[in-house]
Amino acid sequence: MMRSMYSGVAGLKTHQTKMDVIGNNIANVNTVAYKSQSVTFSELMYQTTQAASGANAVTGTAGINARQIGLGVKTGAINTAISSQGASQTTNNPFDIRITGSSFFIVNNGQDNLFTRDGSFYVDGVGNLAMTSNGYNVMGWQVDPETNDIKMDTVSALRIMSPENMTYPPEATTLATVSGILDKNDSNVLSSSGKTMNLMFYDNLGYTYTAKLVVKSTDTDGNYTVQLDSIVDQNNTPVEIGDLQLSGGTEVDKQTALALSEEWEVDASGNIVNKKDNTIVAFDKTTGTPDWNKLAEAYGYDDATELQTLKFVIKDTSTDPATEGSYTLDQVLAGGAYTVGSLTGNLSDKYNAKSLTADKITPSGSTLLTYNTTTGAFEGIGGRDAITLKLSEVEPAGRYSDIAISFADTTMYNNSGTSTIAAASGDKNKIGCGRKLGEMSGVSIQDDGRIYASYDNGMSKLLGQIAVAEFANASGLAKEGDNLYKATQNSGDFDGIGVEVKSGGGYMTTGVLEMSNVDLSAEFTEMITTQRGFQANSRIITVSDTLLEELVNLKR
Repeated sequence: MMRSMYSGVAGLKTHQTKMDVIGNNIANVNTVAYKSQSVTFSELMYQTTQAASGANAVTGTAGINARQIGLGVKTGAINTAISSQGASQTTNNPFDIRITGSSFFIVNNGQDNLFTRDGSFYVDGVGNLAMTSNGYNVMGWQVDPETNDIKMDTVSALRIMSPENMTYPPEATTLATVSGILDKNDSNVLSSSGKTMNLMFYDNLGYTYTAKLVVKSTDTDGNYTVQLDSIVDQNNTPVEIGDLQLSGGTEVDKQTALALSEEWEVDASGNIVNKKDNTIVAFDKTTGTPDWNKLAEAYGYDDATELQTLKFVIKDTSTDPATEGSYTLDQVLAGGAYTVGSLTGNLSDKYNAKSLTADKITPSGSTLLTYNTTTGAFEGIGGRDAITLKLSEVEPAGRYSDIAISFADTTMYNNSGTSTIAAASGDKNKIGCGRKLGEMSGVSIQDDGRIYASYDNGMSKLLGQIAVAEFANASGLAKEGDNLYKATQNSGDFDGIGVEVKSGGGYMTTGVLEMSNVDLSAEFTEMITTQRGFQANSRIITVSDTLLEELVNLKR
């Protein structure tokens, strides 16, 4: 009689336990990454009133089954639906991360590594990636400074916004590309000043400069000269570059005739003077002293520097190859003897100051740029595809890097007299452009957990990678509250390193959180059956009490 009452009590207790689990599931229906639980019952124990016996061949009797009376029910197991994925909730917060798959984030409370599916993270005051609910650090792998790639070692806190990550260092420009069409009929190319191309570049500190390159035509079809005109800084202030050249001078075949303008003449003494005022002297024959600015005016040149670079060449054609000697304009005007191979003579006899012709000129720092006159294709500059701007020679030492300037992408075509040739830093793949100091402008997390920072100088940097943990029996993890789990003997140990999320076929999605996997319809159904079960067990106690009451009433 008393056994049934205690069976009913056991039934009430187990159904109450199941109701507790159902209530917890419903309470956490909107908890991030909550995994629902379910209860299974098992028989408590049995009292054997008669053991089973086998058949007896002697007496001819059959066997008898055991007689056992059950004593109630107990909670057999509380299972967690840990492998069931919850629905997605879009938050648009870049630090909210959802794992697809069976992996777990690794977090640390300062002493122990714990595990969670809750990916609601933020960056704390010192730059650590942490859980928003409790501030536990998100663990992962750091970047190897030697390889600039992830080093999969023991996990550590991901300090993604450390001071060294907030900026990206500047870099000097090392490569440049000139591209476009060079039209031989372009009036700028044909002029004495040439066509100017601006090349913007960076020094090692991230300051910007502009190198002005000048392209000029020659008397030979398909041949041009390229030379460095000047360099200015970002404030348009000229930079002292000394005798900096591109790749050294290259002689260019060109007949250059110099003739005095009408306002100037050569007097009886051989001086070059202004007709209006004989006291204005551009060249003093006696002393051999030139006034280059006045000589430029006398010979109709805009640039006195260019006039100084002219070379007047005498060849001894009796030798093979022909030997030659070259002389500057002031040497020619001063006269004097020359000796080239077997040739001797006086410069004053060969050249007349009124009309001078240079067989060749060598603009300071110029380089010969050549094109195929049939196809218009680029053939070379200084015999190569690129020339070098030797900025490493500019003071202060170490401030600048040499820049290799490629002309391979240029062509010589008819473009209605307009050249589109232009210079830009970097090669065709934008390598070697150089850069200014970059300030962090954003952080992104890839689907494999790699964290990248982007900077306002166009660069990006790998900051670390979020590691995940996988367990042989994830349902064996122990719940620790705060959406956390702890490894147990039945779940399998965590090795301290973890794995990549994609190794198990999963991936990470940012701006999204995994929601609870609680199914309300199933929970309410379970609630009904639990209520009925509880109600039935209470009836066992009521009926047992009535039987006991009848037993007591027998005494009457």
